[in-house]
Amino acid sequence: MVRMQVRADTRPLAQSTPYVGGRKGDNYRFTVLADGVLRYEWAPDGKFEDRPSAFAVHREPQGLLYYRVRESASRLEVITSRFHMTYNKQEFTPYGFFAVVPGYAAHTWRYGEPGQNLGGTCRTLDGADGRIAVGPGVASRDGFASIDDSRSMLFTEAGFVAPRQAGRDRVDGYLFCYGRDYREAVRALYRISGPQPVLPRWTLGNWWSRYYEYTAESYLELVDMFKRIRVPLAVGVIDMDWHIVKGPEVAAAGATGWTGYTWNRNLFPDPKAFIQALHDRKLRTALNEHPAEGIANYEDMYASVAQALNFDTSNKETIPFDCADPRFLKAYFDILIKHLEDDGPDFWWIDWQQGPYSRLRDLDPVWLLNHFHFLHNQRLQAEREPSERPIILSRYAGPGSQRYPIGFSGDTIVSWDSLAFQPEFTATASNIGYGWWSHDIGGHMAGVRDDDLTSRWVQLGVFSPIMRLHSTKTRWVCKEPWKLPAGSGQGPREVVTKLMRLRHRLVPYLHTMNARAAEEGCPLVQPMYWEYPDREEAYRVPNQYYFGTEMMVAPITTPQNAATKTGKVEAWLPPGRHIDFFTGVVYDGDRSLWLNRTLDNIPVLLKEGAIVPLDASLEPENGCGNPAGFEVVVVVGADGRFELLEEDDDEHAEARSDEPISWRRTPISFTQSTGTITIHPSGEGRAPRPRDWSIRLLGYTPAQSPDVLVNQAPVRADMSRADGASGLLIRVGEVPPGGSAIVKFGPEVRLSTNDPLALADPVVFAAQIPYETKKAVDRILGREGVTAAVRASEVDATDMDPDLRLVLKEYLLADGRV
Repeated sequence: MVRMQVRADTRPLAQSTPYVGGRKGDNYRFTVLADGVLRYEWAPDGKFEDRPSAFAVHREPQGLLYYRVRESASRLEVITSRFHMTYNKQEFTPYGFFAVVPGYAAHTWRYGEPGQNLGGTCRTLDGADGRIAVGPGVASRDGFASIDDSRSMLFTEAGFVAPRQAGRDRVDGYLFCYGRDYREAVRALYRISGPQPVLPRWTLGNWWSRYYEYTAESYLELVDMFKRIRVPLAVGVIDMDWHIVKGPEVAAAGATGWTGYTWNRNLFPDPKAFIQALHDRKLRTALNEHPAEGIANYEDMYASVAQALNFDTSNKETIPFDCADPRFLKAYFDILIKHLEDDGPDFWWIDWQQGPYSRLRDLDPVWLLNHFHFLHNQRLQAEREPSERPIILSRYAGPGSQRYPIGFSGDTIVSWDSLAFQPEFTATASNIGYGWWSHDIGGHMAGVRDDDLTSRWVQLGVFSPIMRLHSTKTRWVCKEPWKLPAGSGQGPREVVTKLMRLRHRLVPYLHTMNARAAEEGCPLVQPMYWEYPDREEAYRVPNQYYFGTEMMVAPITTPQNAATKTGKVEAWLPPGRHIDFFTGVVYDGDRSLWLNRTLDNIPVLLKEGAIVPLDASLEPENGCGNPAGFEVVVVVGADGRFELLEEDDDEHAEARSDEPISWRRTPISFTQSTGTITIHPSGEGRAPRPRDWSIRLLGYTPAQSPDVLVNQAPVRADMSRADGASGLLIRVGEVPPGGSAIVKFGPEVRLSTNDPLALADPVVFAAQIPYETKKAVDRILGREGVTAAVRASEVDATDMDPDLRLVLKEYLLADGRV
């Protein structure tokens, strides 16, 4: 018997909550799980389900609950601070079972009606070429949303899985009533369904993955080439050609070759040495598997698995893959998978493509594989490196899948339409608590070569939960930076190189958000309407999103304008002032506008008071270890605070993965009234060490050097323009653990005013337009004594390219001082 071994925070519990309404023999049952969550059940035979489900692993009350019940012979009402439910004690119908959310009476939830659900996610983007339908989430503009859990699998006391009780007319649903407090609705989901676990830090770096017939030698050459061009990697994925996929033995077994558990020794003569070589290069690695076809007679472990299962091998038949059989799963993990893991791979990429059915009703193979592979990886890491946390790479299997990251979103078409849907798809997934999507960055299959498209997709990847390049099997696809064309610092090669380096520089920020996602129930990517639920504009920019607490991203997902060499995106800027992370342009908010960018930039905006810690190295190494120094990006104009979270430098000395993490916390703050930045590096942990600190101010150039104190002693700070980036860099120097650094500019510090002519000059210079038009730009933008609004109207009066007009008006009107 395979016993379920799970993390303490996701252990399934049988329901013991008091029920509201219903007596022995009744057909209905209600449970108030939180002030905004109601479980509703219908069972024709009066037999209800208390076992934990794939979705609902915690059904204990969420805190001290206060609610009222009114009941008569023909009516039941349940009233909490967040909803008022009414039920006529008959079979569930829209007119007999409904709930009102205070403040949203015009949108009463009625049983079976979805309302204005803002969407969740779906199992796969396979073959998608643009927008596709997604399932519901728990965020709705009506103030309510429901999850139908009637068909999900259950967990038994022994730790295995079981189908639901017979009868397709049973109902097991969850009503979420949180108004437009979308974050709280998702937190309530986590409390029922389990939180996202903390990912290993290295998952946040660059992943290289390609469906291709690599040899051990060619794969290592590839990794070494990345090192030569100083582009870091963290994960190397080996797609299916690591195993036997063709040959007479495959044909004789009647197999397709998609499933395999035996190394192709022609390509990888010494698998253990190959994986060790990747580890030596600071890369973690995964092997891809498609398990649906079972275990063929040519596999190395065929006889051993057959013996464990008492399977008759006399006819050399394939052992069927039966994930609903605990005996099979035990042999699968303890014999078949272990045999390969002895060679050193860190985790598995599981790709089940054969639908949602197994031998038992309602037991979805994807759910089963995700659940038990995740537990197996936890067990594996505990044996190898107790501090390491488990992961898998697999497909989404429905609500509750957030417990088993990371999600593989599938094989998209290489097209601008595919790219245009992925930001929205990633953001809406947070509405169902699924925060760690990994897309095939650059697109997977078909399409045409478009290096601009590749560049824009990589930009999205860097500002996505997981940055994993991937593509289908063809020699013509190229996502290696050195195979892309260069272009005077702004070509696809330079763009991809710069952005992949930036991804590793962002890891200190990303890992802090990783911890926050697990501990506070805040997915890394969040739709704009989570922060501004009552602003209509927030719903009109589905591709714009918050990337952690400090960054707002509006990816460009349309082709470049051939004349201006810019791409554009319509964005909505919330109230307040914002500055672009890449260009340093300052914007006044509370308005919609077009953002235009050359190929080397993506709109990433930081609000006043934002603080973003980066790895100080401009060219980080492979892996994602704690950096030797930090560059802290600070936006002046408002108070700000950020708490940097790290784990101990000595990975082997960390707490076990199933124990609470002892984070090393470094508070960083900015006080606008005094113009003071304060940093207190943590002295806690097993291996703290002094590290260098720098401050990068965006949108501000001080008239004189700031006062800098390290441990209350004055130091001389170096000041210079930031290398390859906007802003002013102040090098503070080494700060010891437990010490402090204080950088004081004074109360007059404010964001600078934009210079429209200086901002527009590089775009106009490169634009493929008549020289007379360029002269007209000079006349208009250089005109003195008139407002920006007047100059913008003059731009509108010209016959220049429409996109060039957008560029000029963006810079003229960016800070709103018209």
